[in-house]
Amino acid sequence: MAKRGVYKHLKRIHAPKSWMLSKVGGIWATKPSQGPHKLRECIPLNYLLRHKLRLALNGTEAKLIVKSKEGNISINGRVRTDPKFPVGIMDIVTINKTGTNYRVNFDVKGRWRLVKISKEDAKYKLCKVTRRSMGPKRIPFITTADGRTIRYPNPHIKEHDSVKINIETGEIISYYKYKIGAPVLIVGGNNIGRVGVIEKIEKHPGSYEIVYIKDKEDKVFSTRLTNIFITGDQKPEITEEIYNTRYDILQERERRGGRKEVKEGDSE
Repeated sequence: MAKRGVYKHLKRIHAPKSWMLSKVGGIWATKPSQGPHKLRECIPLNYLLRHKLRLALNGTEAKLIVKSKEGNISINGRVRTDPKFPVGIMDIVTINKTGTNYRVNFDVKGRWRLVKISKEDAKYKLCKVTRRSMGPKRIPFITTADGRTIRYPNPHIKEHDSVKINIETGEIISYYKYKIGAPVLIVGGNNIGRVGVIEKIEKHPGSYEIVYIKDKEDKVFSTRLTNIFITGDQKPEITEEIYNTRYDILQERERRGGRKEVKEGDSE
């Protein structure tokens, strides 16, 4: 009999590389539940607790933490009790007992990273607009990359823009346009995790739009339009640029303390 429906299992060898799973940790990996993010663009909640926050030593401990009736973990202001819940870019993770908040982000090597943020910054999140359309009874709405549908948005909000959303109410606080000079974060492709400012936009009818971006080291790189995330108007709303600038080998060595010089007379 043929297999019907989606597979409920995921082998470790087929898991996204951004999860940074070891090769000898077993055959299987946790497959994320259905939720606001795509399979290849998220990480299960229990892997965040084990490998990023180091709050659990194994899957059993992570499950006990998440499924506790006390509600230990909140994602975007809601208590989540599913260890497989998918956590994606710009989500706000809160440890309720300690009151610490983290924003989910990428580093320049494409690995998931949790950045500790203040209580004020945890009250909002940025969302990328993926669609603007007209619903029944001619009610306008927008759809964001994390699965939100917001009715009656500002008429100036278009596809590829970003909106700043109040987590408690779900209302739009402000919006940021996709334009030249806007700060962006790269969320896909070979330049994933890098930040910069839009320098030029190339439109190719029938193909992909190419966006040229300059980082703070004055290096210019290009990527597809679908890989960029607008993070502000003139300056970014998130300020974790120290982890999002790509350096070459020599610059990386200098940042880590430089190379020790061998003094004359020392034995080789």
